[in-house]
Amino acid sequence: MSTKHKTVFIAFSSQKGGVGKSTFTTLVASTLHYRLGYNVVVFDTDFPQHSLMKMKERDLKMVMENEALKKQAYNQFITINKKAYEIIQHRADSVLEKAQEYVNGSPVPIDVVFFDLPGTVNTPGILKALAGMHHIFTPITADRVVMESTLVFTQLLQDVIMKQGETSIETINLFWNQVDGRESTPLYEVYNNLINQLGLSLMQSQVKSSTRFRKESEVNSKGLFRSTLLPPDERLMKTCQLDLFMNEFLKITQL
Repeated sequence: MSTKHKTVFIAFSSQKGGVGKSTFTTLVASTLHYRLGYNVVVFDTDFPQHSLMKMKERDLKMVMENEALKKQAYNQFITINKKAYEIIQHRADSVLEKAQEYVNGSPVPIDVVFFDLPGTVNTPGILKALAGMHHIFTPITADRVVMESTLVFTQLLQDVIMKQGETSIETINLFWNQVDGRESTPLYEVYNNLINQLGLSLMQSQVKSSTRFRKESEVNSKGLFRSTLLPPDERLMKTCQLDLFMNEFLKITQL
């Protein structure tokens, strides 16, 4: 790989299912690839769900059935002259080699490779895959079970992987997701202090709770939020403060 161009390996990773790993992978990949001009590829190793592969199939079908979205996708293609980013299915235990091979063989320089990894440390090869990331982002919610498993997981990463030195990891970043404006703040303070005491990094931006995360776009909608083919609608990004998250994400990863 030429010294000029560094490809950054990134995973949204957590021990807990349902906290938004695949959603964030899609939102951030689509923002970078379609709106900010980066070249992105995604490896989906989340066997057996492969939720990103399935999402892409649904997205294609929906764009084809919705005139407004079809037009948007066409205009986007004309404007940025860029195909949709690839989503490649692969096993976790050899995904790093596969990704490196892809990057080396790509006709366009790849800026970011995202890895959608299985949510359990017992998956063969998962720790090795995590050790090959440059940046790991871990969504957390103010829920005791989520917090306990996340903090154990993040400490494991810090202690086991980073201290052994066989790693590419530069940063591990926890961030609050699904923050409800009405929720009591003492709970967040308790967790923030705990995260601090453990010496873990917490991002400043908090992603607000929004029904947009949970639902795929409606058949007749004009603006999309979570899609592998189009970037998230800017108004919707502001609503849940994903725009602030993106700014901080770009700073951390130095993209």
